[in-house]
This record gives sequence, structure tokens and C-alpha cells, in this order.
Amino acid sequence: MDLKKIAEKINILGDYCGMRDVEALSQNALMDCCGFRQADVLILFGGSIPYGCDVVGDAITREHIAKKVMIVGGEGHTTESLRQKIKSACPQIETAGKMEADVIGSYLKWKYGIVGCLIERESTNCGNNVTNALMVMKRHGINPASMIIVQDATMQRRMDAGFRKYADSGIRIINFAAYRVRAIVENGTLTLQPADLWGMWDVRQYVTLLMGEIPRLTDHQEGYGPRGRAYIAHVEIPREVADAFVSLKKEYGDYVRTANPSYATK
Repeated sequence: MDLKKIAEKINILGDYCGMRDVEALSQNALMDCCGFRQADVLILFGGSIPYGCDVVGDAITREHIAKKVMIVGGEGHTTESLRQKIKSACPQIETAGKMEADVIGSYLKWKYGIVGCLIERESTNCGNNVTNALMVMKRHGINPASMIIVQDATMQRRMDAGFRKYADSGIRIINFAAYRVRAIVENGTLTLQPADLWGMWDVRQYVTLLMGEIPRLTDHQEGYGPRGRAYIAHVEIPREVADAFVSLKKEYGDYVRTANPSYATK
């Protein structure tokens, strides 16, 4: 398969996994989508690239997009990358051994003056990201009618499926993948655009993360849906997405990310 076709297939997976229910984290976009200007809670998950911290920081300080902010994340497969990138950009922030939520909280306080965030620092995977976040809200007596969830674009659809399984059905869940990129061919090389997103995965890691999602989302015996491990609600995989995955697997079969048992729910 030539590189342009490969880029096309990558973008099919990226568009599918990177759910956005609103085009921007703005009050006007929320009003157009949902009929209100401010959500009750915004949750930022630590699995995202650091760029997502700035997306949320700007939305909170400029748009007052949510009444409450929660940061979720203990230690998982993306944690060390987050620590290193935040430390490199902000040497004054201590990141060594810190949980994702604490690293992000320190950054949001340092750059945006955001304080008072709810913190969940025990979770190690997408499944207990969701259940632990809901427990923290319950513990604080927060019963939201609306919730914005912001995760790495590769994992946004799975996060949505987790909330559809565990959250009260009366809560309006608004998805906003932390970034959007396109795979393109430039000077004979596969690359991602825009190229300047802070902390963006390289092409190989991005493809690995995307390809790891499709087997997880597929509702069969080995997947995470009701017919498999029952971690998430049912997800429908469009034929175009399934075909793109099969095509890419022929090229990049060893790129499919397997689950790390160290971060499984205990």
C-alpha cells in the first residue's frame, strides 16, 4: 500500500477514535450543541498529550466552560512521557514520581492560575479512570447534569463508552478529543499535521495507539465491550473503520498496542 493510502487509513481511525461533540471548547459551541453555555463539570484525563492541558486551561480561564474541573490520572502507560514533557517545559514543576493528575494540576496552577480542581490520582487505565472519577464526584456531593470529558484523541471514544456504561444515563456527556491531527505524505515521508502540538506522539506511537483501540472497542470475546471483558458499553465499529484497521494491520501488524498487565484494574 502506498503512503498516501496509508495516510488515508490512519485518518479514518483518527477521525473515529477522536470524538468531538462540539467543534470548540467555547460557550457559543456549547450553546449550539447542547442549549447551555457552561457544563457542570469538565474532566481532563492524564492520558492526553500535554497540549491538552493548554486546551483545557484556555477554555477554563477564557470561556469559563465548566463550573468544576476535575483532573484524573494515576500512573499508566503514558505517565512517564507526561512527566518528562512537563518537566522539560517547566523545570520548576516537580514531576518525578508524581501521579498524572498532580503533574497536570501543578501545570494548570503555574500557567493559568487554576486552583481548586478535584483530583483523582489512583486510576491506572481507562476503565478505572471512569469509575474512580465518578466516585470522587459522589464523595464531594457533585451530581452533574452535564459533563465535558477531554482525553487523548486516540482514546476519546473508549472513554465515552466507559462513561456510557458507568455514569447515570441522565448525565449529558460532551466529548472533546484534546487535539486533531492529519496524517499526510510530505517529501516522501509520512508525517502528522499540525506538527507543532506540544508533546504530540511521533507517527509510530500515534499509529500504535490508534490500532490498539480497534480490538478493544470491537464488541467480541476479546474486546472490552459487553460480549467480552465488559469494561465499556457497546461500540459500533463502522465497516470503513474495520476495513482501515485490517489494511493497516497488513502494513503495521506489530504496531497494535497490547495492554500492560501492570496497569490492569486490581
